[in-house]
Amino acid sequence: MARFFIDLHDGANFVRDGVGFDLANEAELRAKLVRIMAKIAQGLVPEPDRQDYLAVVRNDRREVILRAHLSLDIERVDTP
Repeated sequence: MARFFIDLHDGANFVRDGVGFDLANEAELRAKLVRIMAKIAQGLVPEPDRQDYLAVVRNDRREVILRAHLSLDIERVDTP
């Protein structure tokens, strides 16, 4: 098992993971990362028109090894 830390940033707020997750391999890490980003996506709201989230994954040596970006951009399309 290895320990990984997933820090989150929404453009205004930064949350550093000080606890981490013990996971067996990168496949488990990626699955955990997808679950976290999916939970964030479920909490998106209609306003503002643009919302961006960044997850940065660090290993037990605190080196960045993965990044995941989630973005919602809502645009009004004016029709003639």
